[in-house]
Amino acid sequence: MQRIRLRYTKRGRLRFTSHRDFQRAFERALRRAEVPMAYSAGFTPHPKVSYANAAPTGTGSEAEYLEIALTEPRDPERLRALLDASLPTGLDVIEAVEARTSGLADRLTASVWELRLDGVAPEDARRAVDAFNAAEAVEVQRRTKNGVRTFDARSAVAGLDTVETHSSPTDRPSDRPCAILRLVVRHVTPAVRPDDVLSGLTAVADLAPPVPAAVTRLAQGLFDEETGTVTDPLAPDREAAATEPHPAAATAAAPAPV
Repeated sequence: MQRIRLRYTKRGRLRFTSHRDFQRAFERALRRAEVPMAYSAGFTPHPKVSYANAAPTGTGSEAEYLEIALTEPRDPERLRALLDASLPTGLDVIEAVEARTSGLADRLTASVWELRLDGVAPEDARRAVDAFNAAEAVEVQRRTKNGVRTFDARSAVAGLDTVETHSSPTDRPSDRPCAILRLVVRHVTPAVRPDDVLSGLTAVADLAPPVPAAVTRLAQGLFDEETGTVTDPLAPDREAAATEPHPAAATAAAPAPV
């Protein structure tokens, strides 16, 4: 059995796709691309697809991950292109590697988020970020199926800062201010989401954007405590592929038994 790990995106209007909707779209793409999937046992077999830490509905992402199991070996790059062509624009498969190591989910310990706050002046965002970072704890509330839950949004935040905005040629001229925040948050329990941090900014500095924030996950992976950065979770598989022969090649090269 061959295992392939994929990185895919949720862009544009497809950011409003729920995780269940994506699962259905991805399984259709597997059938269209004629991928030789391995299936689970039992009365209702399902293709062996492992999803890892999906982004909340309504947020964009450049770094979603999943793993599939195949019954026949396939070239990862060719498989990536076939799946990408079978998915709608916005759900884009942008990277594929053969799984050479274990524990992909264990390497997803933090995320980097970009929060675009239209209608918020950068100096107001800066003051709110400073107040949040200076606080020992920032209690926020979230409604769950078991009722309203209160928890600390500050302890999970490894980094929060404002980012200089740069207008691109495709941006429409606008007199409205805009602040952009860069957030690094650890994956803890209960999970702290970007909207929880926005609630925390409101709590400590009364920062209330006039329109909902545009939130995009830029990266997720293993958090490096020394540098404060999030590392690429597929790097160990690429490094292993560069130093180890493919299992099929090793078998072919082995001498025949006497």
